[in-house]
Amino acid sequence: MSETPYVLEFGMGVDVHGQDSTTAARRAVSDAIRHSSLPVLRLIRDGGGEMLVDVLIGVPNPASVDIDAVKAELPHGTVTVTAIAGGLRNDAMDTLIAVAHITVSARMPD
Repeated sequence: MSETPYVLEFGMGVDVHGQDSTTAARRAVSDAIRHSSLPVLRLIRDGGGEMLVDVLIGVPNPASVDIDAVKAELPHGTVTVTAIAGGLRNDAMDTLIAVAHITVSARMPD
C-alpha cells in the first residue's frame, strides 16, 4: 500500500493557569481540527483506504504530555502523537503554549 499526505493543519493551545502541557496540547489539536472539513476522507474510506493522522506537539517539557489524552482529541483514523521540545512557557504569568502540527495521510490499496 502506498501512503499519500492530503492535509496539513496547525493549531495553538494555551493553559493559562498551571502550565499543564497535556491541557495545552489537547487544545492545540482541537484548534487545528476545528479548521477542517475534509470530504476527501470519505473517499479514502469508501476506497478501502486507511486514514493516518500524525500529530507533532511542541511543548517546553515533552515528557509531561499524556500522549493518550492527546490522541483522544482525534475522532478518526490511525493516530500517532509525538511530543517534542517547543512551545512557550511564561512562568511570570503561569502560562504554557503548545503548538500542534497535524498531517493527515491516506494509505490506499495498490
